[in-house]
Amino acid sequence: MATLWRHTAAQAADTDPKGPDMTDTTHDEPTPPAPNTQNIPSTRPEHTPATEAPTASAATAHTAETETGDASRPLNVAILGAGRIAQSMARTLTMMSADARYASLVTPYAVASRSAAKARAFAQQFGLRTSFGSYRGMLADPDVDLVYIATPHPLHAEQAIACMRAGKHVLVEKPFAVNVDEAQRMLDVSSATNRFCGEAMWTRFMPSRLVIDRAVTSGRIGAITSVAADLSYPMTHKKRLTDPNLAGGALLDVGVYPLNFIDMVVGDREITKIVTSMTPLPTGVDAQNATTLYFDDGTMANATSSMMCASERAGHIRGTNGYIDCENINNVSAVDVYAADHTLLDHIDVPAQLTGYEYEVAAAVRAIRAGRRDCIEMLHADTLRMLALTDTLRAQWGLRYPFEPDPR
Repeated sequence: MATLWRHTAAQAADTDPKGPDMTDTTHDEPTPPAPNTQNIPSTRPEHTPATEAPTASAATAHTAETETGDASRPLNVAILGAGRIAQSMARTLTMMSADARYASLVTPYAVASRSAAKARAFAQQFGLRTSFGSYRGMLADPDVDLVYIATPHPLHAEQAIACMRAGKHVLVEKPFAVNVDEAQRMLDVSSATNRFCGEAMWTRFMPSRLVIDRAVTSGRIGAITSVAADLSYPMTHKKRLTDPNLAGGALLDVGVYPLNFIDMVVGDREITKIVTSMTPLPTGVDAQNATTLYFDDGTMANATSSMMCASERAGHIRGTNGYIDCENINNVSAVDVYAADHTLLDHIDVPAQLTGYEYEVAAAVRAIRAGRRDCIEMLHADTLRMLALTDTLRAQWGLRYPFEPDPR
């Protein structure tokens, strides 16, 4: 039976909401493409080792306590970017530093923005120790241990690479990168510099993941036959999300949540066929999309996302003896387990949280102190697999961002 905590020995050795507002354009639907079984991403992509040796840089000279496993000092966390997600993280870090459960892990240290005035105001608002009016200024500060990257999607790769080469660990907001090639470059630098480089896909770190896992593996709904997940918010008014130059579209901003929900549930099953379609905005990015995944054991999964409307944000796991309903896959608040005759077998409320961001931060610190370059909750293999999938979906739609190389 599938389990959410599915990390093999080989993987262990390789060592928003986020996106739309938490409270948070009509076009003709294109003809769905014919089913395609070519170029379907494996659920277990190989991680190509770095081919370049570490250079004599700040990264190799860096010998902070975080590398020796010293748990006596909290890690100094800097935030790259000063937008809404960055504000949520700053609020979280402040709360963590005042919470006995997390105070030994992190110190809210700095923010970097292109505007020095904006950075200063941000630091004052959230009680950060310092601020930088440029990203380079932050990279030059030897006291920065971990950088949380909360900038637009296309900037993630180069900024993460610059941070790691400067000796900093990085926690990168989802999507980790725009495509799998960018992600591989980032992980190659992580290997070369021995810096932690993790994806902040917050749903993979939350206690709700374990709640769902226990409900699935309890056997009460039998063997899984299908999974469905949706996340939609009305967001076409946000220019960042409609601009192809910023990797806009529903898929990379909200569509990754249904896909990750499905991936956590189905376990090691291999995808054998993908049927997918999207509705484009005039700019060419996807306004809404729908995908059906077929797995080698006959299991099916449906993922939908949109930035044209609101939805119930639900996740459904269906089995031979019953089903599980998850309320709000973007930050699951409750899980209901039903028998096949619709009798409610169990209602499980998810534990209270600070903001929800604390779990990914705590996991990153634990991984760094353990000498890992990724988190068990979100392995590098998981990140590569999910980006290979979104690359495949975009290829079927014919959606390539202007800054991406022509695949031909």
